[in-house]
Amino acid sequence: MGRIAGVSPAETRARLLRAAAAVFAERGYEGTRVAEIAAVAGVSRGALYAHFASKAELLLAALRAHAPKLPPLAPGPGEQLGEQLGEQPGEQSAGPPPEPLADLLVAAGARLPHRRPADDELIVEALVTARRDDEVADAVREWAGERTTRLAGMVRAAQDGGEVDDAVSPLALAHLCFLLAAGSALVTPDVSAVGDAEWTALLRRLVNAIAPDGTTTSKGEPL
Repeated sequence: MGRIAGVSPAETRARLLRAAAAVFAERGYEGTRVAEIAAVAGVSRGALYAHFASKAELLLAALRAHAPKLPPLAPGPGEQLGEQLGEQPGEQSAGPPPEPLADLLVAAGARLPHRRPADDELIVEALVTARRDDEVADAVREWAGERTTRLAGMVRAAQDGGEVDDAVSPLALAHLCFLLAAGSALVTPDVSAVGDAEWTALLRRLVNAIAPDGTTTSKGEPL
């Protein structure tokens, strides 16, 4: 099970990431051996280590590639905003987001209670394992930092455009969004549920609270 004839290194890496996401979610990080991931991907352990130096590095890459998108993020290279919001991939888009940041935050937040538990298994496993494994904690910290840093950049852009009060800390707001999204992976609707209308109304109040005085940032009635 070395390199598969006719399969590029990029496809081999993609196979490994798909296999890692599935096996980590099913068996847990600590209960998974890299040989199992290689076998599911159809490659040798040597091929796996040619792409990833450690199991923790593989977990980080699997999170980047296959964890559900959490808060809305500024598009990275080769991405568009819709993909970051969890929509189907499409053609690249250029320029600023088509909607105000606050409306994107409300739309993303409104979907949090409806995420499928199966989609969150990789995130849950990573967060739980990070509490007792320093190497995994470093990987999760890097993954979370990438997301909050990019969202903080969106907040700064919104401040430049007059959508968000300059007194709001971009990093603090990004951290809050990450906590809400990560928490929704751990606390499923069957544990604690709230009506869609009530939840969305609360989200609108929260995002309107970060608008400059006398303005409203989210769709709906001004507060």
